[in-house]
Amino acid sequence: MSFNEKSAWVMFVVLLIPTGLYFSSVYYLSAAIGYLIEPSVPKLIMYTIILVILSIVGQTLIALSSPKDANAGSDERDKIIETKAGHWSGYVLGFGAVTGLIHYLAFNQGSMLFYIIFGSLIISQLIEYLMQIMLYRRGY
Repeated sequence: MSFNEKSAWVMFVVLLIPTGLYFSSVYYLSAAIGYLIEPSVPKLIMYTIILVILSIVGQTLIALSSPKDANAGSDERDKIIETKAGHWSGYVLGFGAVTGLIHYLAFNQGSMLFYIIFGSLIISQLIEYLMQIMLYRRGY
């Protein structure tokens, strides 16, 4: 497994865990009060801090496990894989943004617009990592 594939795996897991915790807390808090809660800046700051710390720890661990690969630059294959994965994740992000805007126009719910766009950003990044993993596995 190449360093870039390991990195994609680490970042996929690192992004998935805090995001799952964040959105589950939003869901349970909203269910408890009966309507969608407003986005919370302190929760988002905590989410970001956890995400950054886990990313640094994860990337450091895989770099320490193979320092030679960590210092190597991207080759042509890596660049093609990154481009293809980014291409597909862009479609997901665009779809989510348009969906959020349409929902806002129809229902005028700013909090839902925030969560749809925020979720679209996260999902598109997860899709990018998954596509990288798949393309590395199949040889692009």
